Amino acid sequence: MDVRIGIVQTVKELEVDLAEEADRDAVLADIDAALSGDSVLWLTDKKGRRVGIPAAKIAWVEVGAPDKDRRVGFGAP
Repeated sequence: MDVRIGIVQTVKELEVDLAEEADRDAVLADIDAALSGDSVLWLTDKKGRRVGIPAAKIAWVEVGAPDKDRRVGFGAP
């Protein structure tokens, strides 16, 4: 699953490629919890590296579909 995060006052975005077994609902809950308070959003990518982003610096968040839901080629809807 792919998560893209826009940072305040920066034109670049942060892209984190989560593990295939990452639970989309749990990731969304973690994002909501971090944004509702003044805390840090911690995500772990598929290589095991942890990325921390201060919630006050997050401009926007885009959560992609899990890898198993992506279709390419003739089977794509």
